[in-house]
Amino acid sequence: MKKRPEEPGINMTPMIDVVFQLIIFFVTTADMQQKAIDESIRLALAPHAKPVETRDPREVVIEVDKEGRISIARTYMTADYLYTLMKKTVADQGQTVPVIIRADGDTHHESVRAAMDACTKAGLWKMKFSAVKEKAS
Repeated sequence: MKKRPEEPGINMTPMIDVVFQLIIFFVTTADMQQKAIDESIRLALAPHAKPVETRDPREVVIEVDKEGRISIARTYMTADYLYTLMKKTVADQGQTVPVIIRADGDTHHESVRAAMDACTKAGLWKMKFSAVKEKAS
């Protein structure tokens, strides 16, 4: 009796391993992005604002709470340290890095201005402000 040669097949094990690795990566990074935003900041109301359609993965989110404290990813810093950090960002990635400022609706303008001044002094001019389009029910 002659044995039939085995038909070649595709080994799916490596592909399934890669898919599971990607799932784990996206689940953990999505969780880290949520933890980076300070939920205690209540954004100002801007009913006529234009919503952001695409996000740049290089964007830097700067938060200013109602006490005027500046933070990135819940790490508080002075305006001088923010300038140093933004200067390094410009050196590494150029002047086109977008900056998003999330300021509490009760924050004094001088605190927001300190964050803006640190960014512009470092060479970053592309800034946006986070706001809510309508009040939550």
